[in-house]
Amino acid sequence: MAEFTALRRTTLQPPEDITRGLFERGRRVVRAHPVATDALLAAVLLILSTVWLAGSRFAGPQAALVQTALLAAIVARRICPSAVFLLTSAIAFGQWLVGVPLIGDGALLIALYTVAAHQSRARAVAAAALLEAGVVMASVRWEPAGTLPRSLLFLTGTVVAALFAGLATASGSRYLAWMDERARRLETERDQQSVIAAAAERTRIARELHDIVSHSLSVVITMADAAAVVGRADPGRGAEAMGEVSEAGRRALSDMRAMLGVLRTDDPPAVAPQPGVAQLGALAEQVRAAGLAVELTVAGAPFPLGAAAELTAFRIVQEALTNTLRHAAARNVQVVIRYDAPGLQVRVADDGTARQGSGQPGSGQPGHGIAGMRERAALHGGTVQAGPGPGGGWLVTAMLRPAQPAGAAGPA
Repeated sequence: MAEFTALRRTTLQPPEDITRGLFERGRRVVRAHPVATDALLAAVLLILSTVWLAGSRFAGPQAALVQTALLAAIVARRICPSAVFLLTSAIAFGQWLVGVPLIGDGALLIALYTVAAHQSRARAVAAAALLEAGVVMASVRWEPAGTLPRSLLFLTGTVVAALFAGLATASGSRYLAWMDERARRLETERDQQSVIAAAAERTRIARELHDIVSHSLSVVITMADAAAVVGRADPGRGAEAMGEVSEAGRRALSDMRAMLGVLRTDDPPAVAPQPGVAQLGALAEQVRAAGLAVELTVAGAPFPLGAAAELTAFRIVQEALTNTLRHAAARNVQVVIRYDAPGLQVRVADDGTARQGSGQPGSGQPGHGIAGMRERAALHGGTVQAGPGPGGGWLVTAMLRPAQPAGAAGPA
């Protein structure tokens, strides 16, 4: 039984999308050709009214002429609604003087509807009041409903219905126009958000690539210089140092491929987890291989930071060590990571030169390393300070305040 009902509904009732499509197509045709549509409407009403008039006792050339004039006027109803309404009202007044009731008087209701739908409410109310005066005159003279009260009630009802139908159409048109404008505005905002998101993503990728390339190349250059010096006196140690250079280059290349591979859309590769505090030991070993003594200390009771905050802490330490390798001429670096719920403190101090350039320690050239560290820290409600240390050298301190995951609590 259920299958039969579903089959009958499928075969007898048109799908909703087809019905909606036909309705929308019809609306577009009407809006594109308003005069032709109204002319077709007037022709259909004229044929029906003529059939009625031919069978009534009021048939005659004069009545046919008046009825034709009434219905012909509505062809231009959407071009000049108020003028068409006044014209049909004048023709109807002449009809009242002649004393011939006609079914073509429905043109007055169509004209009133058009004024209410396309003109101001004040004009609509004025037109309805004028037409109501005509209702009183027609009811008194012809009593189309049999009695005067019934005629007044019936004809007044048609006037009110035409008025409110036009007002409802006007309200719907304003609502649709508002919806169209809102859709266009939302589309524009969506495009703007896409541009902003793309710019932010480009900035993020550029920052990651800067950290990877700058650190890796600094290590490679330092180790290559050391290998060149050592190779003259001890070729064996020089070959070992060049092997470490090669390994550092491979790691840098692997990191770059992983980062750039994210941008591919055809076959995205498996992305390794982003580094965090746990990978600082490996970073320290890599820097030690370049000839810089690194002392790493982790203090406090660890608590969940979140992947983004851990990556930020790692990149801050990496950038600070890279700047030390490139600019500070230091021999020793102390890296301290202190868990102090709900924040994380990062401290990197070296014993090198403490000259401040335009963004990088010990350099007179502008750089983006310290600015990048500050941007990263700001994403987690933190700050970064960089400058000469109290006992000499260069000091970088950072404080991160990441939002803890739900259910995670720091130590009491």
